[in-house]
Amino acid sequence: MGSFSLMHWLVFGAVAIVVLGGGRFSNLMGDVAKGIKSFKKGMAEEDEVVPPVSKPAVRLQQQPPLDPNPDRSLHPMQDDRPHN
Repeated sequence: MGSFSLMHWLVFGAVAIVVLGGGRFSNLMGDVAKGIKSFKKGMAEEDEVVPPVSKPAVRLQQQPPLDPNPDRSLHPMQDDRPHN
């Protein structure tokens, strides 16, 4: 019911050739073939590309400890809230 048989596809192909013309249809199929070839070539080139070697990320244990107050002249602000 929802499937096409081989006969349906042959009739469809014959109608397409008649409507588009033999030369036009072959040019269309040639363009499709060129597109498939360029796609395959692009995929092959992508596989050949070697990813650049990067330095591994620095681990936290290897970093120097952070000083909470690097400027020794700075002091915390005095608490000006009223005392009860």
